[in-house]
Amino acid sequence: MFIIRKLFIYLVTAISLTIILSACGEKSQEDVIKQMDKQLDEMSGYKAKAEMKMYTGKEDQVYNIDIWHKKKDFYRVALSNNEDEKGNQIILKNDDGVFVLTPALDKSFKFQTEWPQNSSQPYLFQSLYQDIKDDKDATFKVTDSHYVFHTKTNYQSNNNLPFQEVYIDKKTYVPVLVKVLDKDNQAIVEVKFANFDTKPSFEDKDFALEENMSSSAVAEKPVSKDVMDEAFTVLFPEHTAGAELVEQKDVDLENGQRVIMSYSGDKSFTLIQEKPASVETLSSPKEVPGDIVNLGHSIGALTESGMSGSIMVQPFI
Repeated sequence: MFIIRKLFIYLVTAISLTIILSACGEKSQEDVIKQMDKQLDEMSGYKAKAEMKMYTGKEDQVYNIDIWHKKKDFYRVALSNNEDEKGNQIILKNDDGVFVLTPALDKSFKFQTEWPQNSSQPYLFQSLYQDIKDDKDATFKVTDSHYVFHTKTNYQSNNNLPFQEVYIDKKTYVPVLVKVLDKDNQAIVEVKFANFDTKPSFEDKDFALEENMSSSAVAEKPVSKDVMDEAFTVLFPEHTAGAELVEQKDVDLENGQRVIMSYSGDKSFTLIQEKPASVETLSSPKEVPGDIVNLGHSIGALTESGMSGSIMVQPFI
């Protein structure tokens, strides 16, 4: 009996020590943030692929994102949708500035903006790290494979997405999943990363405007002054901040169609959509005021008085 009791005590002690040592070996929130900072500091850049899902309508919308970053401040973010290849766009940042390119339509726009530092970007490692670091109230938990942060976001154009969950891989300290959440902590946008390469190789031309405008990876045969025979589909905003549609005007233009929708409420606004009958090519980038806004299927420009884009919809960031 004495031997059994002694063995039982030894067993309980061993299990307790194992639990304590295991707990002591788990990294704290501060440890993980330091490791992420070290990872970013040691990398010369990265290449990653991601799938972005938006749960804002009757059907989920799925987009592919190809992300390239080269220190110090070069970026190439390609947004594509298999159902609308002509709408594929690239956000490009190099020594000459910040550009939004639509290679298939031979169009490019230059923005005067602090992108990507001026707002949260769910597909950029640096932005996610900064959100985690800046939020003193961020919560932290550990799973078998991930460190998970629940933080505030900084979306200048949409205060209906105030939170996010960021899943960091335990071994590599890079993001693997981001959930952008509404006020009820329901996921509205999910970004899943794949093939995160922290030792990429780049050529100078990878971030050149001309090279990306002619890139076969996203471009189709340019459309130049050809009749665009796709039907003009009027889109309605997913979120209206309580405003209601009070008037809709259909206008025939000399070079296409325009629809003007007026919404009235606490935050009244007017939504203008138009479709040209032909697309003029641009020999040089057109300068655009405002900040870059990802509209999900395309990129737009946000100013204090309004927003413009290839198609106007409620932005998710």
